[in-house]
Amino acid sequence: MPQVTSSSRPFGSLLSAMVTPFTPDGEVDLDAAVRLARRLVDAGHDGLVLNGTTGEAPTTHAPEKAELIAAVVEAVGDRAYVVAGAGSNDTLHAVRMAEQAAEAGAHALLVVSPYYSRPSQPGIVAHVRAVLDASDLPTMLYDVPGRAGVRLADATIDTLAADERVVAFKDATGDTVNAARRIARTGLAWYSGDDGLVAQFLAVGAVGVVGVVTQAASAMFRELLDAWDRGDVAGTQRAYAATLPVTDAVNGAGFQAVHVKAALEILGMIPRRTVRLPYVPATDDEVDAIRDALRAAGLLDAALT
Repeated sequence: MPQVTSSSRPFGSLLSAMVTPFTPDGEVDLDAAVRLARRLVDAGHDGLVLNGTTGEAPTTHAPEKAELIAAVVEAVGDRAYVVAGAGSNDTLHAVRMAEQAAEAGAHALLVVSPYYSRPSQPGIVAHVRAVLDASDLPTMLYDVPGRAGVRLADATIDTLAADERVVAFKDATGDTVNAARRIARTGLAWYSGDDGLVAQFLAVGAVGVVGVVTQAASAMFRELLDAWDRGDVAGTQRAYAATLPVTDAVNGAGFQAVHVKAALEILGMIPRRTVRLPYVPATDDEVDAIRDALRAAGLLDAALT
């Protein structure tokens, strides 16, 4: 595992929720996943989040998840943090995911509030504590009300932040005002969970991003984060503006996993854009629009040289 250089940035600054490549018949393509992981780390990623929503975790199974973690840890685990999703609306299932992730060599966990069930806030606390107790791994909480159907309350975040095993927070609420208050109050390392709001979250105290488009535009986001670290406000603004057309093209329709797979296929970073139902692959028209955005941003030409 890479050395922790700062308690305020426990997993570095640039992380992606990595896609899970599939073979033409829908099996997990571990070779393609390893190649992608290496390419992302070579391009400046500090960490990779596996088995999250973008990794199609709801439709991959326990052995597949563990095999993916083990393969990526073996490939890049000495150079980047491997954070494993342990998210489910079934607490016992999430506990097993955490146990298996630890056994497979993951460096940390990403724990989302139970989706669909919409539990009470005490129920969320009990769920997260059960997952925390399943391993000794440091944990990043994940608040994504648009998918989970429930938002983490301030009291819930404060309670969980008091646990030393909780070290970071992925914020996909889009609410930078509340983020500023929560960062100041909890001291957690805050990560933007939205590619399009990275600059805004940095401005209120976030330390980095766990993105989706970041894996198709690694150099652009690396430039943004490095400019921010240098205190180069104008450079940060320019770099951020440059990311927006790509972010709009990939995230605009809301089908992030589908469209980022199309982008990665276009860039030659994965061999195909195969997904599992209920997702369906990007259409040819959607692929053309994404290709145009990548070319306009200079990413496609760079990938081919």
